[in-house]
Amino acid sequence: MTLPFPPAPANGVANPAPHHRTRVKLCGFTREQDIDAAVAAGADAIGFVLYDQSARFVTPERAAELARRLPPFVTPVLLFVNQETIKIRAALAMIPGAMAQFHGDESPADCVAACAPLQRCYMKAARIPPGAAGQRFDLLKFAQDFSQAQAILLDTQVAGYGGGGQTFNWSLLPPNVNAHLVLSGGLEPANVIDGIRQLRPRAKSLAVDVSSGIERPGRKGIKDAARMRAFIDAVRQADQNL
Repeated sequence: MTLPFPPAPANGVANPAPHHRTRVKLCGFTREQDIDAAVAAGADAIGFVLYDQSARFVTPERAAELARRLPPFVTPVLLFVNQETIKIRAALAMIPGAMAQFHGDESPADCVAACAPLQRCYMKAARIPPGAAGQRFDLLKFAQDFSQAQAILLDTQVAGYGGGGQTFNWSLLPPNVNAHLVLSGGLEPANVIDGIRQLRPRAKSLAVDVSSGIERPGRKGIKDAARMRAFIDAVRQADQNL
């Protein structure tokens, strides 16, 4: 199975190698042409939202149809929010190599129960409060609780689920987190370089995840090819300068 994140270093040291390449997950896809444009832009992972309260919702059947367009070494990721275990397993079984992303109130046991029987990896979203309140979020404990997750995704806590295209205060996060981190929430070409600069030294590895920042204005689920290219170009620029 192709995975978007590198394995943990043998010595357990959190800080990554100086020339680590930042992995890029683009999320919230609903159309074939957007999948093709994302792959052409260089995405490492493509996300499908299987949460029916989201404007970017697709059924498992539709996600499987779209995922069949992905070439080797581009990972499909299925986003769930408080979904029943049996339905999670059924959706994962439909898409070979798909990874799960849990974005609700799932416990560590819930995540393992859904993924372990299929030998699938998962990410767990940590919902970081915006502003100064973000300092009260215990990311170290969260990462320890979800130590079986392949990565911890950092998103902004808003009403409902998902980051709502908002950022949180990256500078308030702990200086050393023993986990692979995925930065999300309000990212766009204008701020992703700063996000990578601030967070890469704090984790085993860093990836980034974007949805609204690569969409046409006011059209959730409809991606913009130029915005996708600009976002990935900015990530590559960050890699070259760090």
